[in-house]
Amino acid sequence: RRDPENIEDSAERLKDRAGGWLEVMTASTDLHPITRACMGFHLWSLAGLGQHGDQIESADTASRIAASDGSGAIFAPLAMGGAGGLRVSGSPAERLARWLDGMNSAILTAMRTLDDIEAWTGRAENVMAQLSGRTPVALRETFSQWPLVSAPMAEAVTGASRAAVQRNLTWLEASGLIREVTGQGRYRMWCIAD
Repeated sequence: RRDPENIEDSAERLKDRAGGWLEVMTASTDLHPITRACMGFHLWSLAGLGQHGDQIESADTASRIAASDGSGAIFAPLAMGGAGGLRVSGSPAERLARWLDGMNSAILTAMRTLDDIEAWTGRAENVMAQLSGRTPVALRETFSQWPLVSAPMAEAVTGASRAAVQRNLTWLEASGLIREVTGQGRYRMWCIAD
């Protein structure tokens, strides 16, 4: 990937490696998707895919494999459980055990986060009931869907003017519904307040 003079040769080798990985993954379709995801994650670097030490592609691919059982999930939140499930040392049995523990921890963390968002949304509806217009409702929906929100992002997502977004962000912060997290005067970001 990094040698432009040999790009054709590099692309062919990468294609062969990816084909080998895909062959093994296709042969493992009888395994549960979570087990296949663990296997695919650990085989990724062994197949020579991705950059040295970079686990983002393999973790993303594994998350999608884990959610491929037809349950309606589109992604398994691996990283939310900490890095334990993504460690690459130990025997296959140890790796699978860590993977399953990490997956369980991640799912519990995701469920708690969703419960917190649901509680915040209910609280926000009550506090914001006195406000009129579409911007407050649109901002409440934006904050319930995104962990961090900037003013330009809020403008883009809600379609509201900069002035309306700024006015409502100030009100939401003063009401204790959101909090600013950057501590800066510019390029500020907000999240829902606990």
